[in-house]
Amino acid sequence: MQNRFHGNSHPLNYPRISLSEYQELTFLSKQEILLAHKRFTELLNRNERQQLSSRVPMDKICALPELKSNPFRTRICHVFSTSDTKDGSISFEDFLDLLSAFSDSATLEIKSHYAFRIFDFDDDGTLDYEDLKKLVNCLTGESTDTRLTSEEMNQLINNILEESDIDKDGTVNLSEFQHVISRSPDFVSSFKIVL
Repeated sequence: MQNRFHGNSHPLNYPRISLSEYQELTFLSKQEILLAHKRFTELLNRNERQQLSSRVPMDKICALPELKSNPFRTRICHVFSTSDTKDGSISFEDFLDLLSAFSDSATLEIKSHYAFRIFDFDDDGTLDYEDLKKLVNCLTGESTDTRLTSEEMNQLINNILEESDIDKDGTVNLSEFQHVISRSPDFVSSFKIVL
């Protein structure tokens, strides 16, 4: 078998970094990294599988069984994508970062940081009224059966801000969000994706 990866024989075709380095840089085990590689390459066309710069389009990532029912799947792709075109496409390393942040081994700080970024729909570093409204709509659905009335939405967002907005500036910043999350014991176990 040809040695394709820092002189080590294994199925990863990415010579920039070794399997052990991926383990050190993520919260993933060797087996999880190899499974991630297998799942990632299955999403690529045959001719893209040998290219280091191959990216999987966002629609294919969002269609994965582990993500297709997640109401935040599009935001997850945008947050973890390093694409220069901001198209939400995912490289293998982006995919590892995503899986690492959602792994059981990731810390509360890492999970809450990425949750905050996913919920910050306008990417301005705060969760304002519009971000919270989009977050609630993602969770409740936007059909006429599940959508909150404007009064219910206003009341819910005011309650969220009352609980979370420590400095009373009308927004929730990362440290305020992390403070709230630290009081939610089930957050770490529910913020996960397992292949």
